Amino acid sequence: MDEEEFPAPGTPLFLPALDCPVYSLPMANAQSPAFVALADGTCFKGLSVGAAGESLGEMVFNTSMTGYQEILTDPSYAGQMVTMTYPHIGNYGVNAEDEESAHPHVGALLMKSCCRRPSNHRSTASLDEYLQEHDVLGVEGFDTRQLTRRVRMHGAMNAIVSTEDHDLDSLVAKARAWEGLEGVDLVQSVTCDAPYEVAPEGQARHHVVAFDYGIKRNILNCLVAAGCRVTVVPATTSADEALALNPDGIFLSNGPGDPRPLSYAIDTARQLVERADRPIFGICLGHEILGLALGAEIYKLKFGHRGANQPIREHSTGRILITSENHGWGIQGDSLPDCLEVTRENLNDGCVEGMRHRSLPIFSIQCHPEASPGPHDSFHLFGAFAEMMSQRRAA
Repeated sequence: MDEEEFPAPGTPLFLPALDCPVYSLPMANAQSPAFVALADGTCFKGLSVGAAGESLGEMVFNTSMTGYQEILTDPSYAGQMVTMTYPHIGNYGVNAEDEESAHPHVGALLMKSCCRRPSNHRSTASLDEYLQEHDVLGVEGFDTRQLTRRVRMHGAMNAIVSTEDHDLDSLVAKARAWEGLEGVDLVQSVTCDAPYEVAPEGQARHHVVAFDYGIKRNILNCLVAAGCRVTVVPATTSADEALALNPDGIFLSNGPGDPRPLSYAIDTARQLVERADRPIFGICLGHEILGLALGAEIYKLKFGHRGANQPIREHSTGRILITSENHGWGIQGDSLPDCLEVTRENLNDGCVEGMRHRSLPIFSIQCHPEASPGPHDSFHLFGAFAEMMSQRRAA
C-alpha cells in the first residue's frame, strides 16, 4: 500500500494483506512522514525527527520520564530501537555531560512529541538537533501507547523505521526477514579497542580492572568516586592479562544483547572466579555473564525491563528499592548452583535482580546502581565493592 492510499489522519486502517491496523496522527506541513513497521504486521505513520533514512532493529520501550540522552548513548541499546512511553521528550535539551558514551547506539528513537525549544540552563542543543548531528532516526506524532501495547502483548520484536520506503507491505517484509539479535555477539561492536585508565584526582585506594562489554561513563565515575583507579580493558581480555595488572578487584560491565554467544567472556569470568581471591562485581550483562560462568541458566524476557522505576526487594533488609534497568535477558532463579544465593528479586515478575557467592567476595546485580537515568537507591553497592577490596587488603 502506498502513502497516497492512507485515510484521514487518526483513522485506524486494517490492511487486507496484513490484517493489522495503521495508526497515525495529523502531520505537520514542515515535516516529512516516517513509517514504523513491526514484524507482527502492525504499522504506524508518524513524523520524521532527526536524520532521514532507514533502520532495522529490535523494538523495545522505556518507561523513564527523563534520561533520554543517557538512553541514546547507552551501549546496551546497540541493535535496538527505543519507544519512550512518556509523551513529551526533549524538554530539557541535551548536553555533553549527560552522554554515557562517545555517540548514540540506538537505531531509532520513537516518541509522542519531540520538544524543539528546550528550557534548561545546561542545554546546549535541542534533541532534534542532536539526532540530526549523530545521524539517528526519530519518529514523533503517532500513538506510542499502541506500539508499547503491541510489544507488551507480543514481546520485543523485529521492526523497521523508514523515511524512504512508504510501502507498508515492503516494510513488514523487511522486518520479518531481519535475522534479529538472538545469538549475535553485539559486545564486539561496543567494547574499547585498547586498555585505558580512569583515576581520581587524589590518591586512589584501590585498583580495579573493568571489563568493557559496553561500559557506561557514569559507572566509571561511580567507581572513581568510591576511591578506585580503573583500568578499562577490552571484552576479549584474558584472565591472565587481567590478573597481570595486579588489581584489587574485578568489574564486569553492562553491555548489549544476548549473553549466550559471549563464550570468551564467560570463560574468562569462570577462570577469574577459580584463580583469584579478589572481589568481583558485575552489573547487568556482567551479572548475566557471571551467572553463566558459575553454571546458572539464562532466559529471554518477553519485553524486558527498561526504565527508571523498576521495584525490587533487597532480601537482606526487606527494603523495596526503585531502580534503573535496561535488560532483555535474565538469570533463571531455580538454576542457580549451590554456591550462589539470590540477594534481590524484581517485584513485577520475580526476575533475579542480584546474587552473591556464599564463600567468595563475588556479587552482581541486574539493575544499574549508577542511576543514569534513575534513582540512587542502589548507589551504595559501589561502596560495598570498595569495602570488599579494603577487607582483602587488610587480611
